[in-house]
Amino acid sequence: MEARVTVVVATRNRRESLLHTLSRLAELPERCPVIVVDNGSTDGSAAAVRERFPAVGVVALPDNRGAPARNLGVEAARTPYVAFADDDSWWSPGSLDRAADLLDADARLAVVVGAVRLDPGGELDAVSRKLARALLGAPPGAAGPTALSFPAFAAVVRRTAFLEVGGFSDLLFFGGEEQLLIADLAAAGWQLEYIEDVAAFHRPGNPTLSPQRWAVQTRNDVLVLWLRRPLWRAAAATVRLACRAPANPAAGQALAGVIRRLPTALSQRKPVPRDLDRALRVAERPE
Repeated sequence: MEARVTVVVATRNRRESLLHTLSRLAELPERCPVIVVDNGSTDGSAAAVRERFPAVGVVALPDNRGAPARNLGVEAARTPYVAFADDDSWWSPGSLDRAADLLDADARLAVVVGAVRLDPGGELDAVSRKLARALLGAPPGAAGPTALSFPAFAAVVRRTAFLEVGGFSDLLFFGGEEQLLIADLAAAGWQLEYIEDVAAFHRPGNPTLSPQRWAVQTRNDVLVLWLRRPLWRAAAATVRLACRAPANPAAGQALAGVIRRLPTALSQRKPVPRDLDRALRVAERPE
């Protein structure tokens, strides 16, 4: 049978973890093609992949392009659907065929969001438990509830829909980059559904968010508000961040990042419809 799903893995300087992920993907019964996009690694990742997994396509970049490096993998794919994986995640057997069947069956569906199961225990992560509660309901005829939040490594996307909305944003670079993609796909009328019997396994590293990572994540959270959400919300979030900045170096770093990128964000601003903004607010509510 002709392959329907390509797995795109973006990586940087995590050779051993990457090789473990590729070994897990190689065991899948679907035998999906795999493309690794190497973000300028200096640890020999690209060479190791070519040696150990000669069937895997490798796009070796000269520098770190962050999350948008995945776009190059999607462009290189020759299948109608693309599943993402990180260098510390992999898909469970049968999941990619199941996702492809769902995408085949519903032309409105752009993203199948799988359940994230933590390795080694297999328990559901917090995002998946929240999605399983179906707070946003489900469209008529949908196979699962609407999903307006998810990590990229748990997503199987319709390639044409992903490229239609521009993929991952160069402006955000890395950290919460899924938020903008979700908003753009939903605003374009595509459906995004959580399917619990599609599963991605994740072996997370240090669960503690470093101040630098927090700053990048927070910067992007605020930028997405400026890019797609009501101006009053974006302004309020920026003011709150500014109030924290004098006593919090990470908040100051996040604020500086917002200010540097704000002119570009405003030039790319396309507010989502009000009903979608309301749905996104529900999806964003803390547990």
